[in-house]
Amino acid sequence: MGLFKRNPFGHILFIKKWLIRIFGAITHRRYRGFNELQIDGSEIIASLPDKNVLFISNHQTYFADVVAMFHVFNASLSGRQDNIKNVGYLWNPKLNIYYVAASETMKSGLLPRILSYVGSISVERTWRAGGKDVEEKRAVNPNDTENIRIALEDGWVITFPQGTTKSFKPVRKGTAHIIKQYKPIVVPIVIDGFRRSFDKKGLRMKKKNILQSFIIKEPLEIDYENETIEQIVEKVEYAIEQHPSFLKVIPAEEIEEQERLNKLREYHVDKNKIPT
Repeated sequence: MGLFKRNPFGHILFIKKWLIRIFGAITHRRYRGFNELQIDGSEIIASLPDKNVLFISNHQTYFADVVAMFHVFNASLSGRQDNIKNVGYLWNPKLNIYYVAASETMKSGLLPRILSYVGSISVERTWRAGGKDVEEKRAVNPNDTENIRIALEDGWVITFPQGTTKSFKPVRKGTAHIIKQYKPIVVPIVIDGFRRSFDKKGLRMKKKNILQSFIIKEPLEIDYENETIEQIVEKVEYAIEQHPSFLKVIPAEEIEEQERLNKLREYHVDKNKIPT
């Protein structure tokens, strides 16, 4: 690899490699040490082609989720079976991994801007601005979908199709359009425990000794030509276990407690204090 070789987005791969190594070493104990990451399905990662793979996942924090994916993917490709033991797997990381993130999130500080160099595909959210939902949705920026196409042609793309860290919110149709148009291999991932471990941004550890789960499922069977957008959306919701029907198997008191904690966290972020 040439010292100044770049990816399709102009990022120098040598710099990207060292950023992954450094941030991987810094964050490793967050998933193996302070907390434990329980992985299932890593053999699926090792069997995937090098390009045109779309990972879909539920979303619990802005950054901790995707950082865990970089750890799991690289560990799996290095031959580790459902574990991230020995951070040496990051010495030669896969450099064509990208993740879809909101532009406003990636511009919210110096650290997010640095993390964006690792592989962010920044998109403008059509339904949200300034941290609030908007009534009048904006038009989709064609450059956003084009960048996702470029990333899929170059490697793997991670996306959180709900576009929010809140549970059981609808899957956005944009993900279904991408699947139907570009026909990637679609691999679902279901995570849990990150919301309890980290703050909302996923940068600060909130609690130790939390068991985080990371389940990689078999690629979805999709009829790209004949399935409708609505059918693909529903298939995605079931795959990442965010379809409304999953609410029926979760105790009502647990859902209420999650909502209460979410409101407290939002208040803490907005007001920098917890109400008494």
